[in-house]
Order: sequence, then C-alpha cells, then structure tokens
Amino acid sequence: MVFARDIGNQTLTFGVSGKLVMNALVMYDHQTDSLWSQFLSSGIRGEFRGTQLELLPALMTDWQTWAELHPDTLVLNKGGRYSRDSYERYYESSDAGVLGETRSDDRLYTKEYVVGLVHNNVIRAYPFSALNDTPVVNDIVGDDPVLVTFDAHSGAGVVFSRVVDGQTLTFEAIDDEGDSTNGLLYVQDAETQTRWLALTGEAVEGELAGTTLQQIPTTLSFWFGWKDFFPNTEIYQAN
Repeated sequence: MVFARDIGNQTLTFGVSGKLVMNALVMYDHQTDSLWSQFLSSGIRGEFRGTQLELLPALMTDWQTWAELHPDTLVLNKGGRYSRDSYERYYESSDAGVLGETRSDDRLYTKEYVVGLVHNNVIRAYPFSALNDTPVVNDIVGDDPVLVTFDAHSGAGVVFSRVVDGQTLTFEAIDDEGDSTNGLLYVQDAETQTRWLALTGEAVEGELAGTTLQQIPTTLSFWFGWKDFFPNTEIYQAN
C-alpha cells in the first residue's frame, strides 16, 4: 500500500510502531506520535485520530515484470537481503496471522489472495482463484465501469476505470504468446481495437495510443485480513 504523506500543509514522516490491529501494521508519525492503521488508511489514536491518508494507486508484482515495465527503476539497496523471504513458511501455512481471525467467514480459503477494492461506497474482493480463470474482468462498481486485469505469472492484479474521454470501453485479453518478446500481458478494447498494457493501463498501439487508463487504488491482501476489516465485502464471482 502506498499513501500520500501530506495532511493539510504538513508533510508527515512515518515509522513502524510495532503494534498490530487485527494482524495489520500500525504506523506512527514522527511529528505527533499519532498511530495509523495501514488497512483503514486512517489515524486511530492521537492528534490525527480519524484523519484519512490518501491511498495511491500502486502495483505489486515480481521484479522481472516490474523491470520490463520500468527499466529505469532505482532499487533500494538492502545489502543483498533480497535473496530470500523470511515469511515463506507463513505463506504456506493456514495460520491467520499472529493474532488469529477476528471474524469467521468461510466464503474463501483463509489465505486466498484477493484484490480488495473500496470505491463509491462499494466494497468488493476479487479472489485470485476467480481472476486466474478470468484475468480480464469488465465490471461495474457503484455505477462506475471498471477493468480488472490479472497476471497469473507475477501475481499482479490492477483495477482501472474503463471510461476514456466519456466513452466506456470493453476489454478482452490478447493472446500474444506467439509474438510477444517481453512476456507482458496485453488487452484490447472492442470499441477502438487499441492495444493496452494490462498492468499499467497504457495504450501502446491503435487509435488511443498514448492514452493511459485511470488506475483505482486497491489493496492486495489475504482473505482473512480483508474480511476482518471489511466484513460486509462482496466477492466477485466469474460468470
């Protein structure tokens, strides 16, 4: 999750408090020592209690895919500590975090990955299992037409608005396996036959080339974490 750090005319700096709320990270700001919930994007204690941080669009994917999309990326130097993930065993287990589940909801497997969306007063989870079967989803969320794209190879899921210059587009996946040299996922809209990069929303060929779809902020989460914070969430089901 990526947040803007500006609150009014003040730019905050953040650290890790060491606390958890329903298994999720709690941050603190150095300026006021207020505590902030990562999942709720809001202050939960202190001067900024009830204040919302702006959640920014982001992409969580593997390094190979990211480097293909953004070859000029600068990388944080962690002294070689990218060789292993200390949480590998946790990912493989069925344990629901350090504190266990707050609410019981067996609509999905405890550690099913979901793309969580809060948009126009609608809360919806897109399970990886459904997206794996339908990697390009033309959906409606609170009267807004949205596009959900999913790259099973890198485990990346993104949500965009389907409206471009007042026109609602309808997308489908392009099978580029035969001629693609970069291994990236592409989609095409039915209305203009424009070809788009599925994970960035950039139009690369066709009538709308040079246009970029508006990305909508989302949260990539385990099911148990998402439903604990958003118990009334809808679950997308492929037709």
